[in-house]
Amino acid sequence: AVKLVESGGGSVQAGGSLRLSCAASEATYNRDCLAWFRQAPGKEREWVAAISTPSSSAMYTDSVKGRFTIVHDNAKNTLYLQMNSLKPNDTAIYTCAQAPAKWPCDAWLRVAGQHGYGDWGQGTQVTVSS
Repeated sequence: AVKLVESGGGSVQAGGSLRLSCAASEATYNRDCLAWFRQAPGKEREWVAAISTPSSSAMYTDSVKGRFTIVHDNAKNTLYLQMNSLKPNDTAIYTCAQAPAKWPCDAWLRVAGQHGYGDWGQGTQVTVSS
């Protein structure tokens, strides 16, 4: 299975920025959806941003639209999440994941957070203070 390793988490004040990286151990040529999820204390894991590799189209959960940007660098097998204008309620463990082979984003994102289908990294902590 592919190995995913996140980096870039940390502590920032509200309004600050962070860029998360997720390096994959192999190419994602057969994975149709790559995504970032987060889980805050006491809350369910939710998807934050996703990118469809066939179309390169990105999608975001409403709470981060206009603030977060997901980018996939095929040459480096690396997925990024640029997070701007961070808020205290963005505090969570952020985890990158890849859908199982040939699963499109719309199908995978509905079940991935709860059931963990696909390949997942270990997560990186993001803490935003007010």
